[in-house]
Amino acid sequence: MITKFIKRILRRDPMVKHTQANNTGAPKRIPKKAHRIDPHLLSKNAVKVTDTLQQAGFEAFIVGGAVRDLALGIGPKDFDVATNATPDQVQRLFRKARLIGRRFQIVHVTFFGKGHPEIIEVSTFRALLDNAGDHVAESGRILRDNVWGSQGEDAARRDFTINAMYYDPSSETVLDYHGGMADMQKKTLRMIGDPAKRYREDPVRMLRAIRFAAKTGFTLDAATRAPIAKLSNLLQDVPSARLFDEILKLLMSGYSWAAIQGLKDAGLHHGLLPLLDHILDSGEDSKGANDFVKLALANTDQRIQSGKSVSAGFLFATLLWPDLLKNWKANIAKGISNIPALHDAMDDTIATQSSGMTIQRRFESDMREIWSMQPRFEKRVGRYPYRLIESPRFRAGYDFMLLRCATGEQDPTIGQWWTDFIAADPAGQEALMTSAKTELGSSASSPAKRRRRRKPKSTSSPEPEAG
Repeated sequence: MITKFIKRILRRDPMVKHTQANNTGAPKRIPKKAHRIDPHLLSKNAVKVTDTLQQAGFEAFIVGGAVRDLALGIGPKDFDVATNATPDQVQRLFRKARLIGRRFQIVHVTFFGKGHPEIIEVSTFRALLDNAGDHVAESGRILRDNVWGSQGEDAARRDFTINAMYYDPSSETVLDYHGGMADMQKKTLRMIGDPAKRYREDPVRMLRAIRFAAKTGFTLDAATRAPIAKLSNLLQDVPSARLFDEILKLLMSGYSWAAIQGLKDAGLHHGLLPLLDHILDSGEDSKGANDFVKLALANTDQRIQSGKSVSAGFLFATLLWPDLLKNWKANIAKGISNIPALHDAMDDTIATQSSGMTIQRRFESDMREIWSMQPRFEKRVGRYPYRLIESPRFRAGYDFMLLRCATGEQDPTIGQWWTDFIAADPAGQEALMTSAKTELGSSASSPAKRRRRRKPKSTSSPEPEAG
């Protein structure tokens, strides 16, 4: 009796609007022998969430990209759960749960273990919004999305067929409303419903289409691809923070260069990252930028595919470096001395980037520190190497400098010198500095003397100041 009473209380929420379930068609039920999902790839915490909701009398399924990855034999990085419980009802069932979002209200259930905390994102089945009044803007973009509906409606509201499958861990069954499993077998990425309308509802879906195609190696269905170029201007109406998050996901997908090529092919690269306008050109003038960015993204992809961490600040520092380098050279040509020229170039590069997708300040700080460190790698005598190696961001600046060496922009002997210096004992470090001083000759005089010496302004490519 007590259990039944608790379930009635949990399921009662008079403040939330529900819609009548409409006829969206029955899903195809795919058993374990057909989908072959390995239960060992499941998150124990995600299963705990679905079990808790089901025991409380609700429907609950693992949904979206996690099901797609599981069906492909890939261990998902994130797990989402969909349920007919409202956000308030979900929150009451879990001790570490909080409501987030206004436009899309969801619940984050947090689990703490030996490693990093795991967040399971729980969303309520959402209704179709064809007649939702002020929930949809004149352009078709969804403004608010907290009208709850049936699972069939929720499936119809999802973007691609391969992301609209629901997996029940308790029965090991996949519910497939839109032929997602068949599309996976055909390696096709297909939008649910009218693609143009779906892109107007949420323009970020265009970027998601490119990211998923790059990650899975699937081909965009012709009807799914066709409207993208014409509707690309809709991305200008997307809030900057959300646009940044989606671009960051694309660059950290583990297939970033393929995704960037996909942006170009779809006509989406203009205005997002000004750098992309340069590096995706095929002209000889852009070859150096292409080589640098390609190598940086290849290293990023390799680290992500190996399960290693990647710094977003480092990644954006590499993507914007060719643009910054161009501005740095231009400032020196105007007669500005080296270091002020570099700092002015940083300001100009970031300001130009902000006209498209604004990079968050915490990453901007990392970028500036990595860039500012580059001239200091030229200073290999006196106290400078010891001061530089103690910098909290030294490793990021060092890795960045090695990228410059690998593409021929920086003298490779400098990169090798620092590699040897890091590995050497104190006596070996002193010997390396002596060899550097001999190599530099008179230009490697004491720091005090170099600060007093006036040097003619250079018009050549950026070289570090002597002092």
